[in-house]
Amino acid sequence: MNMQQQLSKPISKAVGLLIAMLCSIQVASAQPAPVVSENSLGMKFVRIPAGEFFMGSDETGASLQASFPQLELKRLDELSDEMPLHRVKISRAFDLGQTEVTKAQFEKFLNLSGYVPESIKDQTGGYGYSIEHDRTRPEKADAFAGRDPIYSWKNPGFEQGPDHPVVNITWNDAMALAHWLSQKEGKVYRLPTEAEWEYACKAGTKSRYPHGNEPQELFKWANLFDASATPHWQRWHDKALVGNDGFAFTSPVASYPANAFGVHDMVGNAWEWVSDHYGENYYKNSPKLDPKGPAKGHLKVRRGGSWHTWPIYARCSYRNINAPDSRYTLLGMRLLRELAP
Repeated sequence: MNMQQQLSKPISKAVGLLIAMLCSIQVASAQPAPVVSENSLGMKFVRIPAGEFFMGSDETGASLQASFPQLELKRLDELSDEMPLHRVKISRAFDLGQTEVTKAQFEKFLNLSGYVPESIKDQTGGYGYSIEHDRTRPEKADAFAGRDPIYSWKNPGFEQGPDHPVVNITWNDAMALAHWLSQKEGKVYRLPTEAEWEYACKAGTKSRYPHGNEPQELFKWANLFDASATPHWQRWHDKALVGNDGFAFTSPVASYPANAFGVHDMVGNAWEWVSDHYGENYYKNSPKLDPKGPAKGHLKVRRGGSWHTWPIYARCSYRNINAPDSRYTLLGMRLLRELAP
């Protein structure tokens, strides 16, 4: 190889890298910046466009078992309510909370409205992390205690800053905040439907998570159960992600990259109440246009996983349920604001 050939190889490589960089900049600049607005409580909202997507999942048991080998095969039957995969049209754009409702925002609502959360009003309290509880039940320890009046949205048993997601709130608490804001601002606030939530979570993707399919990469994108949390829950160490994001409990909202719609924490940090009643077989006959869930039911749906969630339960399509008066250290909310017709 002559000198000219030896020199041309690194030069060609450099030129190729430069072209690739310029192309990536051009593609990135083609993506429209999210439209963000702020309301009277300091909540930021992102404009989610109308559109269509495939709701649910069509993954086989073999596919899931390959990616989540620590999950027992018999438990895969629990995921049948995500099927069939079906096309859904969201006919109207809407504004969605860019983050989950924070502890500071919820406290401001309480101070201005006089509303009393259910965990305090019914005097039964909520749930909390308790290391003492852990020590007294070593054979079954999961370090959660409650219901107990010492726990509430103020105290989930671990330290939270004002910018952490509020937890230990019921579905009724979430609805009370939405109703109060609607009256205060003359706009319609509510919880998103399951379809709206999943549409915003997937953000144009067809993958398990907003950022891809690989579970072990999630610690870069979401606050889930990983190596930082296992010292508090040795019982579940085999379920944890191998990465360490530095957050054993909740993290400040927007600590992780947004999805393609510009929304943060759709996966992890806190489970989020949605508006729908739960129907195990609802997807088999749900309408294609703006489905709102069954007309009645005694359970409500929550979505998105939390800081204590294994990866298989943090997929965009996964559905979880609770009674509307449930309150837990993992459970919070995100609001939707309707646009004027």
